[in-house]
Amino acid sequence: MAESRENTPVVIVGAGVAGLTLANILQRNGVDCVVLEKRSRAYVEQRQRAGALDSFGVRIIRKWGLGEVLEGDSIPQDESGFFIDGRAVPMDIEHDEEDGMFIPQHVLVRNLTDVFLTVGGDLRYEALDVRLENVEGEQPTVRYRDTDGTPKALTCDFIAGADGFHGVSRAAIPADVLSEYSYEYGYSWLTVWAATATDPVGMAIHERGLGGMIPRGAHATRIYLQCPVDDTPEQWPDERIWSELEARFGTPVTSGEILSKQVIPLRSVVFDPMSYGKLFLLGDAAHIVPPMSAKGIHLALHDTDMFAKAILAWRKEDDTSLLHSYSEDCLRHIWNYQAFAAWITDLMHNAGDATYEGEFRKQVARAEMMRMFTSPTANKLFGEFTAGTN
Repeated sequence: MAESRENTPVVIVGAGVAGLTLANILQRNGVDCVVLEKRSRAYVEQRQRAGALDSFGVRIIRKWGLGEVLEGDSIPQDESGFFIDGRAVPMDIEHDEEDGMFIPQHVLVRNLTDVFLTVGGDLRYEALDVRLENVEGEQPTVRYRDTDGTPKALTCDFIAGADGFHGVSRAAIPADVLSEYSYEYGYSWLTVWAATATDPVGMAIHERGLGGMIPRGAHATRIYLQCPVDDTPEQWPDERIWSELEARFGTPVTSGEILSKQVIPLRSVVFDPMSYGKLFLLGDAAHIVPPMSAKGIHLALHDTDMFAKAILAWRKEDDTSLLHSYSEDCLRHIWNYQAFAAWITDLMHNAGDATYEGEFRKQVARAEMMRMFTSPTANKLFGEFTAGTN
C-alpha cells in the first residue's frame, strides 16, 4: 500500500491537555498543525485524570483566548475542606485574585477538542504505530498508520511530543543524550473512581493515613487513601473503603457505586533535556509530579505556554531564541515545582502516619502545617505556590 505524504509546520503527538491547548493556540494564531492521537475520541474524552487547575493554569488558558473551555462541570476549589484527626480545620490560605478550580480533566479535554474542531483543526484519532524520524534534521517526519492500515507520513518543521509518560515521543531522543531523574516517595495511594457526589469534600490527615475525596463533576468523585506500598486493590473491598474514609474524616461519608480502584506509588520524574533537534517534550512526556502537589496540569500548561510563544516568535519574527532556550527555561520552573511537590507530599504524609518517619517527624510536620495556616508570611508563600504564581 502506497504511503500518503503531507507537510505541516507542527505535528503534535497526543490529544491531552497539553497537546490540545497547544493546537488551539497555534490554530488561532495562524500556524497550521496536525494532532495525532493513538486512542479513539470516545476513549480520550472519558479517560479519568486529576482535575486541579490552579490560578496560573486559568490565566494561561484565558490569556490565549480559550476561556470558553473552562465552562461546564467546574467546581471552585474553595468548596473543599481540611480535616485533622477527624476534626474540620479552618483554612484561609491567601491566594491571588483569580482562583483556580477543579475541572474534570476529561471535561477540559472534551471542551478543548470541541473548540479545536469547530475552527477547522486537524485532529486524527486512532493513529497507529507512530514513529518519529530525523528529529535532529531540518525536516523531521512522523509516520503512522490510519485505521484502515494506510501508511501516512507527515513532514514538518517541529514536533511537539505531548503523548504522556508512556508515549513514543521521548524514545526518539537518544539514550546517551537524555538523563532521567526520579524519586520514589515510599507512599502509595489507593485511588478510587466513584460514581457519586460524596460528602464531605477535601483532604484528611489522620494517624491511619491521608484521605481525600475530590469532586470530578456533579456525580463523580475521585477518592484517595494512603496505603502501604505493597497493598493491592483486592485488599480494599468497597465496604473497607467507605469505613476507612469515615475513620479518617471523622464524620459520616456519603457512599456510592465504586467503578474502579488501583494502587499508585507516589513518585517524581524529570527528563533533561526536554528538546532534541526539532522535537520538544511537553507535560507528562517530560516530567511527573506526585498527585499530592496537584501541579500536573500546571506544569503541562507552563510547557505549552513556553512552546507556543517560541513557535510564534519563530513563525512571525524568524526568532529561534525561545526554541533554543525552551528546555532550560521549562526545567528551571519544573524543578521549582518539584521542590514544592516533594515538600507538600512529605509534609502531608508525615503529619498523619508516624510509621514512615517516626513521631518526631510527625510533630514537626504538624507544627509546620499549623504555621502554614496561621503565619501571614508562610500563608502568603504557600498561597503563591498553590496559586502557581512562582
